Amino acid sequence: MRLRFLGTAAAEGYPDPFCDCEYCRQARERGGKSLRRRSSALIDDVLLIDPGPDLHAACLSEGVSLVGLRYCLQTHEHADHLDPLHFFARAPMCRVVGHGRLEYLATAGALAKAAAGLGLTASGGFLDPTTADRWNLTARVAEPFQEYAVGPYRVRTVRADHDPKLTALLYLIERDGRCLFYATDTGELPEETWADLEARAGQGTRVHVLALDHTFGRAGRVPGHMNWEQFTEQVARLRAIGLLDPNARIFAHHIAHHSNPCHEELAAFAADHGYEVAYDGLELAV
Repeated sequence: MRLRFLGTAAAEGYPDPFCDCEYCRQARERGGKSLRRRSSALIDDVLLIDPGPDLHAACLSEGVSLVGLRYCLQTHEHADHLDPLHFFARAPMCRVVGHGRLEYLATAGALAKAAAGLGLTASGGFLDPTTADRWNLTARVAEPFQEYAVGPYRVRTVRADHDPKLTALLYLIERDGRCLFYATDTGELPEETWADLEARAGQGTRVHVLALDHTFGRAGRVPGHMNWEQFTEQVARLRAIGLLDPNARIFAHHIAHHSNPCHEELAAFAADHGYEVAYDGLELAV
């Protein structure tokens, strides 16, 4: 699998356009890897994780075409991860024709928000066959602790600890013996998630790339997201249960401007603690 990070920032982007803190000023001056769009990722140019508000800008900046996109996974429905306008942009009504059908796997809450954002009034939203045909997609409701066949990928969902008002998912994505654990927008993992991950490890699953929430970086401990101490503790526990391959690459993801320095300093700090920092446009083999 080929993984490309289209965005690596938290909800406000990095720099926050309304902020004049030291980190935001430095990011504007330096540019490059210190400039971060809202979080999103692309696998093999066919599977998108989170169609957020910066997806169009990411494709322009990185020279990415989504013509071949066939699958989309949604972690949760917060606005920095879900912009329903993207479904309009790829639809026949926008004079886009000849595309394959998009398979969209999302929680019930995310499906409802996407449908509402497009003004859909049918009771079933995207799950209504007529509506789905109109938007050239097939939607499925994702639940925690389930396994789904998504084209050539095997996808396992586990529950995040993020926002108690909604269901947020983390994804184990496997293909051809390789596995990505995409785990952003979560605090310390719930015990029910640990039980499921330990069972997966016992069945032979090994994660080769981990993208894990690092929103609050060098700030204090927080719920719903993680700082660097929580991040490293969770990584250590993943190693202890045998889920991480010995050569797994570990990436800090979902970086907030208020608690993480610019990329060079953050990357040096991460290297001292045994992990890496994702940046916009980073592409790697899983």
